[in-house]
Amino acid sequence: MGEQLKNIDIDYDTANDVMYCSFGSSPAEAVSVEVSDGVFVRMHPETNKPLGVTIIDFSRRFTLHPGQKVSVSLTTPVEVPA
Repeated sequence: MGEQLKNIDIDYDTANDVMYCSFGSSPAEAVSVEVSDGVFVRMHPETNKPLGVTIIDFSRRFTLHPGQKVSVSLTTPVEVPA
């Protein structure tokens, strides 16, 4: 079974309509990989461990398409650009 997350911080930027979800207890350097239109997974540059998820146009996405799900699989390895 995968490692359990002890902290998940969710922050919403109303001015820019961006939702940030961070895993772990402290900020860390990360590389963002777009896994879907406007959905980014932030990965540790050396370990490829997911550090968070960012969703652009968060409220608009759900206002225009009620019931739409955003699915992000964090168990599938994400290729980080060099």
